[in-house]
Amino acid sequence: MTVQKTSRSPVWAMPRRAFLGGAAAMAGASTLILPHSLMAQTSTPSRGGHLVMGIDNASTSDRLDPAYYWEQFNYHCGTQLFDTLTDLDDQGLVAPALAESWEPRQGGQQWVFTLRSGVSFHNGKALAPEDVIYSLNHHRGDDTESAGKSYLMAVTAISKTGPMEITIDLDAPNADFPYLLSDIHYVVTFDGANFDEGVGTGPYILENFEPGVSLLVRRNENYWNPARGFVASIETLAYNDASARVAALMSGSLHFINNISAQVAGRLRGMPQIQLLEEPDNQLGLFVGRTDQGPFANADVRRAVKYAVEREELVGAIFPGSGSVSHDNPLFPTSRYFSTDLPRHDYDADKAAHYWKKSGYDGPIRLSVAEGATFAGTVECAQLIQASAAAAGLPFEIDRVPADGYWSEVWMQHDFCSSVWSARPTADALLSLLYHSQSTWNETYWNNSRFDGIITAARGELDEAKRRALYHDAQLLIVEESASLIPVYRSMLNGGSADLRGFSAVPGQIAPRIGPSVWLEA
Repeated sequence: MTVQKTSRSPVWAMPRRAFLGGAAAMAGASTLILPHSLMAQTSTPSRGGHLVMGIDNASTSDRLDPAYYWEQFNYHCGTQLFDTLTDLDDQGLVAPALAESWEPRQGGQQWVFTLRSGVSFHNGKALAPEDVIYSLNHHRGDDTESAGKSYLMAVTAISKTGPMEITIDLDAPNADFPYLLSDIHYVVTFDGANFDEGVGTGPYILENFEPGVSLLVRRNENYWNPARGFVASIETLAYNDASARVAALMSGSLHFINNISAQVAGRLRGMPQIQLLEEPDNQLGLFVGRTDQGPFANADVRRAVKYAVEREELVGAIFPGSGSVSHDNPLFPTSRYFSTDLPRHDYDADKAAHYWKKSGYDGPIRLSVAEGATFAGTVECAQLIQASAAAAGLPFEIDRVPADGYWSEVWMQHDFCSSVWSARPTADALLSLLYHSQSTWNETYWNNSRFDGIITAARGELDEAKRRALYHDAQLLIVEESASLIPVYRSMLNGGSADLRGFSAVPGQIAPRIGPSVWLEA
């Protein structure tokens, strides 16, 4: 889904209209698998009704400030209240949102965005360039702790260059930059606002927010986009317990739930009151070690653990029909830059034992996991890994921790823990976010200068063959040297009531816009 040059000329040599059309055509060749089971239903949207959703990964530390969006519950809240400059359409292609158009200059090192006129915030203030500048700068600067800092590290300046125009300067060319601004962290509030007050331009207006419990919103009657905001109100409830989520859907208490395990989905198929809603090839289920401390600072420990996992057995047992085996490569096989010739970490007890002995490490490997904190099946995965690791002689322990506070107190804090990542719209968006040494979300604390250089070079490389070679080398480094144990690519399985309509799985979109997009059939 990366914007590329044609065989004859770079994309930024084209007029803006031609550039946007060409980018869409080229990006379409590289999207993830298109939704095949439940694309957006085609019935005419109904207006009205009260939508109730049950979403996991909620915490009492949750905030409406996008700098602190960590997981799905945050994302669902953000999409209801706020908008971003760009969006992704149903094919995963970059599309207008608060910016109605954009064009590259200086070889893609500068991007000019024309803002949409006639957009108002929930408090009545009209959208202006100063609002966008303020909102993006919220994630910049040395002192920010924002989860959205990583993608904006390349930004050197953001300035108002017209009544409804901003210009963003980068430290190097980036043909994918408009895609990055569709990320949920880059939502817009008004200049000088406190994001936690929830005042955006989005399709719904805040009524009440109780962290770790619920979000209540009502429809924004002045919303600029007629293709969103159908129900009159939405109640988003925290349901970290998977069994409770499913039970509430079956009882009719909820219209939508996320993150159903494959085993439970199999039991739900055919029930007339429930729809299974799939987001194909949507998530990485992974376990990450810190390379700056503890056992995973030792490269041979990392190798030992990777060879100690029965991946085929794990995927077959826990993700039947909704997962495929990964050998520690974070790019999905459907990515245009996915490399097929990388080393594989098939289960090998002898190799695992060899590298464990070679490491000289004498302590246990302790994996921290929590039910309902990362991906469905996390605990079961940890138990299978423990069994296969034990067979190879690795002293493997499971540390069961609470789901509440997981993302602030366990993830990136413990030496080894579970994690989950949704697909991103471009290869750079995923690889730089997870593995660049300066990324806020470099969860393994991996510091590889060669990898950093490759990612920077690929970002601005227009020659397709050279760019592919760069991404190949980046994947090779990750597979061989990083502390990411990635056993599975999985699809997100969700559930809906029989009267729910409008669900659409968007390739590369980390924050599904369920609340703003669906409606209840009358």
